Amino acid sequence: MFDSLSEKLEGAFKNLKGEGKLTEINIATSIKEVRRALVGADVNYKIAKEFTDKVKDQALGERNVLNSVKPGELMVKIVMDELVQLMGGQSAGINIKGKPGVVLVSGLQGSGKTTFSAKLANYLKSKKNHRPLMVACDVYRPAAINQLTVLGEQIGVDVYKEEENKDPVSIAQNAVEHAKKNSYDVVIVDTAGRLAVDEEMMTEIENIKNGVNPTETLFVVDSMTGQDAVNTAKAFNEQINFDGVVLTKLDGDTRGGAALSIKYTVGKPIKFVSMGEKMDTLDVFYPERMAQRILGMGDIVSLVEKAQEQFDEKEAERLHKKIKKNKFDFNDFLSQLNHIKKMGNIKDLIGMIPGMGKMTKDVDIDDKAFSKIEAIILSMTKEEREKPELLNGSRKKRVALGSGNSVMEVNQFIRQFDQMRKMMHMMSKGQGMMPGQMGNMKNRR
Repeated sequence: MFDSLSEKLEGAFKNLKGEGKLTEINIATSIKEVRRALVGADVNYKIAKEFTDKVKDQALGERNVLNSVKPGELMVKIVMDELVQLMGGQSAGINIKGKPGVVLVSGLQGSGKTTFSAKLANYLKSKKNHRPLMVACDVYRPAAINQLTVLGEQIGVDVYKEEENKDPVSIAQNAVEHAKKNSYDVVIVDTAGRLAVDEEMMTEIENIKNGVNPTETLFVVDSMTGQDAVNTAKAFNEQINFDGVVLTKLDGDTRGGAALSIKYTVGKPIKFVSMGEKMDTLDVFYPERMAQRILGMGDIVSLVEKAQEQFDEKEAERLHKKIKKNKFDFNDFLSQLNHIKKMGNIKDLIGMIPGMGKMTKDVDIDDKAFSKIEAIILSMTKEEREKPELLNGSRKKRVALGSGNSVMEVNQFIRQFDQMRKMMHMMSKGQGMMPGQMGNMKNRR
């Protein structure tokens, strides 16, 4: 995510290394490179120019004030502060207050509206304890209703649909009435998209909005389309005056233009960012955290939040007791692996650790990196998982055959597990141990 932009911005600050202080000359050189980086990321030149002018003014104003701060560090701080402001300053919440609250989802075809609708429903249900109802209002795309239905079944959320009705306005209105009668507290209306902005599409989405009077109208945009996404957002905003933006496909080859430009252009905040097809890959957008990631500082706060969602206090205490008694077994290990996988894409998680994003940018880290380990553990009997010491030569041979691995690979994993278990036991007696720490096991494929 934003790897190219991050690399170019890092290069923009290189000329400041070894400098004793900021000067008009080295500031001008850095500013020129920052502007090039932004334009290369598909940020409109006018926006890039205004941004770098602000950075330049700030740098010139502070160059003689903070003598204790290195010039490069000061410039990074100024750029970060301006990036945060460019992307909205602070996170913006979603308004779902109402009986029920109604969220209208709009955007072009292929932007990821339907998938986002399901992700939002899953987010509101699992993290905010709401009872959402999704509404299929795309009456043109043959597979749209079926797609929403399948996603609804996957996350356990009901879908309202009228397959014989071809009027999206009445479908949406009927859905709201259905929600009122059946105690749904949020209605998420998935609307139709087109390949391009046209008058018919705009009229339809405007009529739906007028018909259901949503508490929140969101515009979903494919972040890989860069400046085109910003122009589309502007056209939609002029017609329906939406409340916020959702950036999808941030795990793709994203240059960053949409994320950096859209708030400036339409004056509406980015509320959510979405990555991949998994239903739990939806995050609230925090400008400061995104700026930190763009500048290669990681996002340790988001990483901790994701970990907290997966590791509850009772489970942590239970594991801590087992570790102290040196009773940590393969079932516990498998449980921890599953928790880590639920946190999201492994490479993205590593990228949240300061300094690690750059180190792993050219490393292929597959989400299935733990599949061999899982296969080995699942090929063991219940008794073997609970008592690893039972695994003798013949048992290991059976496990190898069942998991599709060699006996040598099974031996290697068991040896690593035993070393990790001993280390955790020693640490629990001394410094303490945080459950969920997997040692170097993630390096095994």
